[in-house]
Amino acid sequence: MEKRIDLNVSHVYGTVPRIDIDAIKPEAEAGLAHVLNGDAAGNDFLGWVDLPSRTTEGLIDEINVTAEILRLSCDYVVSIGIGGSYLGAKAVIEALSDSFAAYGHGKQGPHMLFAGQNIGEDYLAEMLDFLKDKKFGIIVISKSGTTTEPAIAFRLLKELLEQQVGKEEASKRIVAITDAKRGALRKLAEEEGYKTFVIEDSVGGRFSVLSPVGLLPIAVAGFDIDSLIEGAQDMQRELGKISPDNIAILYAATRNALYRAGRKIEIMVNYNPKLHYFGEWWKQLYGESEGKDGKGIFPAAVDFTTDLHSMGQWIQDGERTIFETVLSVEKTELELTIPEDKANLDGLNYIAKLRVDYVNKMAETGTRLAHVDGGVPNMRISIPALEEAYLGQLIYFFEIACGISGYMLGVNPFNQPGVEAYKRNMFALLAKPGYEKETEEIRKRL
Repeated sequence: MEKRIDLNVSHVYGTVPRIDIDAIKPEAEAGLAHVLNGDAAGNDFLGWVDLPSRTTEGLIDEINVTAEILRLSCDYVVSIGIGGSYLGAKAVIEALSDSFAAYGHGKQGPHMLFAGQNIGEDYLAEMLDFLKDKKFGIIVISKSGTTTEPAIAFRLLKELLEQQVGKEEASKRIVAITDAKRGALRKLAEEEGYKTFVIEDSVGGRFSVLSPVGLLPIAVAGFDIDSLIEGAQDMQRELGKISPDNIAILYAATRNALYRAGRKIEIMVNYNPKLHYFGEWWKQLYGESEGKDGKGIFPAAVDFTTDLHSMGQWIQDGERTIFETVLSVEKTELELTIPEDKANLDGLNYIAKLRVDYVNKMAETGTRLAHVDGGVPNMRISIPALEEAYLGQLIYFFEIACGISGYMLGVNPFNQPGVEAYKRNMFALLAKPGYEKETEEIRKRL
């Protein structure tokens, strides 16, 4: 590939010498072999590994056609989903969108809204009020159709849409992304005649952004999913072999070497506000994959330079249990130069005629060096630009490195047993049928 994302770990060596990272690279290589060969725990959830290369032109065309139907008939499209069924699409859309698109600036088309990612009564009530008398459609994403948060949102939004346009027209504006054969949503989609796409059984939610789960909302938002997949395909070819240049092996080995040296928290840093939700997606990917069996690097995310004025003190001088991974965008889409001012009351004439991005890059470099000097090991991932192909590369890189890293930790990276605990308690408290015993027991604790 001509350009690609790249990884530099040289600012880690002051905490973990390069020889220590090299010493555990064979473990990372073994982890990659497990991911590629499907011969370790969680191997029934590895459908995402070759998903980019299995994504056909026919599927891309079908998604684009469906997206265009929604784009022509709707001013707003609500994507209903939680966790990986929400964060991946949100991350890519935010990274590629005009920062003020919500106010009508920049490329016009349907505005993507998100629901089912919380149980906020005010949030849902305000959304319903906003969408009254507006042309909107729905993308509902759920394997089962019974996950509490998205199921509540879908009930409410489906009812409003049918009230406004009737059941027949509503069925044309609802797309279901769900299981191929079973589940409540699959049954409803067949009964109501919704257009559907399949979530493969072997693709877990947090690894689903390069499937129709992420691709359809991204396409509706007006972005090039062909290029997104092409970028992921490029990275699949690059990372699908054990070699000294494999950056997924390097990332997994470095973060695990830091973990073993007592660095328990990884902070994902960006210097571009459009990457805020990418940090949120990354947090779920690594937190849900690694945090189990009493193990796991805690994933946190910050937006710099904003958070340097809130979290900067702790990062610079606080407990030395952290390391940083910086997402650095090499080229911005637009250019803006700082003007000169004759009075110079703010004292900024020394940076007059410089581009804002140059100042931002100097803030990035200065902060990285200050944090390294303060005992914070630092990795840097450079992204050529915020474009679909490079985001496809970045997504696949983090996914494959996550599988490697999880196996290095000695956990199953592809299950999430701990997520079920809150659900059992919630169902018991709500007296869900079938939870009578649990309801009786939990009420004794209140």
